[in-house]
Amino acid sequence: MAVSLRSTYPNPLQSTVPTASELLKKYDVPGPRYTSYPTILQWTDMPTADHWIESVSASVDLSRREGNGAAIYVHIPFCRSLCTYCGCNSRITSSTSAGAYVKTVLTEWELYAGRVSHSQPIPLSELHLGGGTPTYLSPAELDELIGGILKHASKTSGAEFSVESDPRVTQPEHLSMLYSLGFRRLSLGIQDFDPVVQMAVNRVQTEEQVRVVTEKARALGFSSINYDLIYGLPFQNLQSIEQTVAAVTRLRPDRIAFYAYAHVPWVKPGQRHFTEEDLPAGDEKRALYELGRRLLEAEGYREIGMDHFALESDELFQAATENTLHRNFMGYAPRFVTPLIGLGVSSISDSWNAFVQNEKKLEVYEERVRKGEIPIFRGHKLNREDVVLRRHVLNLMTRFKTSWDTPEAYVPYLDSVAQRLEELERDELVQLTGKSCQVTAEGRAFLRNICMAFDARLARDNSTTQLFSRTI
Repeated sequence: MAVSLRSTYPNPLQSTVPTASELLKKYDVPGPRYTSYPTILQWTDMPTADHWIESVSASVDLSRREGNGAAIYVHIPFCRSLCTYCGCNSRITSSTSAGAYVKTVLTEWELYAGRVSHSQPIPLSELHLGGGTPTYLSPAELDELIGGILKHASKTSGAEFSVESDPRVTQPEHLSMLYSLGFRRLSLGIQDFDPVVQMAVNRVQTEEQVRVVTEKARALGFSSINYDLIYGLPFQNLQSIEQTVAAVTRLRPDRIAFYAYAHVPWVKPGQRHFTEEDLPAGDEKRALYELGRRLLEAEGYREIGMDHFALESDELFQAATENTLHRNFMGYAPRFVTPLIGLGVSSISDSWNAFVQNEKKLEVYEERVRKGEIPIFRGHKLNREDVVLRRHVLNLMTRFKTSWDTPEAYVPYLDSVAQRLEELERDELVQLTGKSCQVTAEGRAFLRNICMAFDARLARDNSTTQLFSRTI
């Protein structure tokens, strides 16, 4: 889908910068979130399983030589109930056991270990459990899962283990087991504390429930706690954002992800439980973020990357100031780690030069693993242009600037970027100097639009089908 960033204003040479409201209307278009480049909907050159294993092996070998390690992401799809805003791959179930799934994931991991490690443990720098609801697993199942992974991996110095958690189902026994297994980072799904909003998205939880989990984790020794918030949910308003941020800052997590709600009911039918008329949009939606940002900054949180905040004492803020911040499918991380090996249904893996995604249907995923197959169903081998542009998009997402003044950072497509950014520069959202781009403070709200100018595959796509959520 080609999306023009050209202005519809009658006089393109006007010197007056549009108001904030006019800019929001002007650049509120469908666009990718750039958790990867190329974006998953632009993957075209799928690797074979053999090519994928070769790419992962080469990436592991390079990390080992440099004294680093790989990252592992494990997707736990199970949830007790459906949160209707959710865009993740989930399976709603009342079953009390996920033991069979844990065994399948460990079988998949053994397939990797047998073909990648060359009889050596795979060095491991990061491990993340996401979902779904990772704490849907019992403490014993968590013990079995992590023990099975570490059987074929060796933790590097400073390895970080993190887990997503639903405060409604996370018990003290979960936290104690996770801590004993080496987890020190905990991310809690909050979204919003307003009862009206919670009812609309089927995610009812109290501040007290969140406080209990937070304080228990801190008492155990978890060193960093993140809260996920979402703006743009149905029936949200300025008052509900103010109340939510006030509750959050009372509990004072180390990090906060403040995401824009992505309304894609053609992909996630659960989002049809409410209508677009129930959603704040345009000026109203952005005002929610701006209020939240001001309130968070007043409490000592600093904006890093896109939609993320951290206290100055947190490692993520320090990484942002030291220009080591990284971004991948798991979000922002304090350092560059490759490869990322995704385990479980629908998980995405990244060797830097290739992407793959596992089967998205649980039964198909399990059957392929039982057959001894790496269960990938789509992917992409990056060509040189992809790799170069990927680095520029990553630079913008983590450092708010990039340059292409060296042969290694240049591809011919970049000759068109200045023209594509011309209007954004005129609106004082970016500053262009020769072969470099700097995002201004005002431009951070339009980071997705700026990255779109560097997206060669999007520019060449003539599809008229709406694929993405809106950028604002």
